[in-house]
Amino acid sequence: MANELAVEVRGLVKKFGDFTAVDHIHFAIRRGEIFGFLGPNGSGKTTTIRMLLGLLRPTAGEATVLGFDIRRQTEEIRRRIGYMSQRFSLYYDLTVSENLDFFGRTYGVRGERLRQRKEFVLEMAGLKGRERELTRNLSGGWKQRLALGAAILHEPEMLFLDEPTAGVDPISRRSFWDLLYELADAGTTILVTTHYMDEAEHCHRLAFIHRGRLIAQGTPEEIKRQMPGQVLEIDSDAPDEVVKLLRASGAFTEVALYGTLVHAIGPDAGARAEEVRSLLEQAGVHVYAVNHIPPSLEDVFIARVGEQAKAAGQNPGIGGQL
Repeated sequence: MANELAVEVRGLVKKFGDFTAVDHIHFAIRRGEIFGFLGPNGSGKTTTIRMLLGLLRPTAGEATVLGFDIRRQTEEIRRRIGYMSQRFSLYYDLTVSENLDFFGRTYGVRGERLRQRKEFVLEMAGLKGRERELTRNLSGGWKQRLALGAAILHEPEMLFLDEPTAGVDPISRRSFWDLLYELADAGTTILVTTHYMDEAEHCHRLAFIHRGRLIAQGTPEEIKRQMPGQVLEIDSDAPDEVVKLLRASGAFTEVALYGTLVHAIGPDAGARAEEVRSLLEQAGVHVYAVNHIPPSLEDVFIARVGEQAKAAGQNPGIGGQL
């Protein structure tokens, strides 16, 4: 049913001159879910959000947010949503309390309701007792919590979070996601963009975007089942050399570094473990382990990027941080 959808996107396109930033994308977000929009920097995530917020006019296509058209009903959308960017949009020369007052009034929240909402936000974000602290003196994790609190002062039906965990330490990132779960459990719909693949596991459903095109959609488990091939994980004393050797062998469709490990992807990769070990050891590489493993979301993303690039006759480089 249409009223079960918070966002519906149909053939959305955005061009800047000859450059296509968003290329005929389709997706839907159900009410009350956390929807992850993932891809490297420059892939089209922020451009898509700016169109959904009515800040950029689409070149083509249609979309609705909370039932309102993004071209004709932008004011209705803005009254009902909250937005948080990776720069947190805070005033650093104001205190925690003053920031909340400012954003509350901007959203039309005043008087007793503002007092009650500030109390809720301070409690939720763990900022009780820090009301008079200058925002510039807060750590990145506390700024992040304050920015989220400012975005929900007016009790929006939906939150748009654009790279909200960029540059924040892992512990703060985990705490932030705990807050998102609480909001979603209370009925808030959340669209969150990120280039951190580990965060994708926390989302109810996902869409992967690369060079303006969607390359996978579904729940984390559904996307893993879309993996075009199997994955071998190689642990060795020379991962860079392993990448060169396996790419030169032509036996795999994709070979990529994962920290100190190497993942080799191919239709029959699982059956090549001993062949790979022999190849590497003959080249003087000390191999600790070669294992056939289930694919990660990052494996799927890299494989899909490779497929897209080959179909278009392009270099499959991902270009940007994953």
